[in-house]
Formats: sequence, structure tokens, C-alpha cells
Amino acid sequence: MKLAGKKIGILLESDYYENEIFYYKYRFPEEGAELHFLTRLWGQERITFQGHEYRAPMECGESFESITDEELRSYSAIIVPSGMVSDRLRYTEDVDKIPPATAFLQRVFAEKSILKGIICHGLWLVAPATELVKGRRLVCHNNLIGDAKAYGAIYTNEDVVVDGDLVTGRSGGHAHLFARKIIELLAD
Repeated sequence: MKLAGKKIGILLESDYYENEIFYYKYRFPEEGAELHFLTRLWGQERITFQGHEYRAPMECGESFESITDEELRSYSAIIVPSGMVSDRLRYTEDVDKIPPATAFLQRVFAEKSILKGIICHGLWLVAPATELVKGRRLVCHNNLIGDAKAYGAIYTNEDVVVDGDLVTGRSGGHAHLFARKIIELLAD
């Protein structure tokens, strides 16, 4: 129970990569972590999202939009997963305002005690706030290397990269390595 007393939040939306999300769903609690899937609920009490590969349903009833600063500080890690989750979450009704999910990510990055995890296409959520990764070492999906460089990040060709409180992973297929590193860092 390396993560007893630790709280981990994972962002969720439709077109999530089932193999990755289901791995986290069982792996983190297996180490004793309290796991929360967070989304934008659009005024609803709960939303059932469908996975990308198998259309597997997953219900989510927690919103990142209502998390207070005090509650945010109770999290040990916040993870932006692979797949289309971040693309869907970076939607904003008002094009003159930063998307709510990116604004949440800015709040997360402001809290140095929270480990930030971004894997694969999760990097898309940073696009409206590139200052979050500018000058930082990271890895992302091969299709986003140009994006990472345009954000001012230092692309590093490894499966998992740690830069202080930021852990990044290459792809959803590397979720086991990414999760192992997060568990290792939170256990220390």
C-alpha cells in the first residue's frame, strides 16, 4: 500500500483510451490511492462517457470546475490521459476565454505539491497555456513532437520523462511505465 493516504485525480471525457483508463482504475487503488475521475459535467449530475476502441461506458460524477483551492491541495497527483480526452476538454464556449479544463490545469500547475502527469495526446490541453511546459523536459506522442517544440518545451526521446513535478509519457501504450513512475514518485 505504497500510496495509502494519497489522492489521485484523472481527467475524463469521451473517446478515452480504455486500456489506459482501466489500468489506472485498478492499479492506483491497488497501491492504496484514493482515485477520482474528474470532468466537466455541463450542469448534469453524471455523464456516461464512451471509450475510443471498444465504446466501453464509464460513468463520471465529479467535476473539476467545482474543486476549491483547499480541495485541490488535497490531491497528490492530477493526470491528463491520452486519447481524445484533452481535445474534448479544451473546448470553450467563449473563444476569448481559456477553456475551463486548461484553467483547471493552470491551477494544478500553480500547486507545487501536486504531481502533474500528462501522457500522449494529453499535451493538447496545454495548448492554450503553453507557459506551463515552456522550458521543461517532456515526452509526448510522436504526432505531437512539433506541438511540444512550438510550446517551447524540450522534447526528450524517452518513454517516460520526469522534470520536477511534471511526469510525461509517450503514449497510452506506455501507461504502465507512466503509472509505475507516478507510484514511485508519490511513494517517496
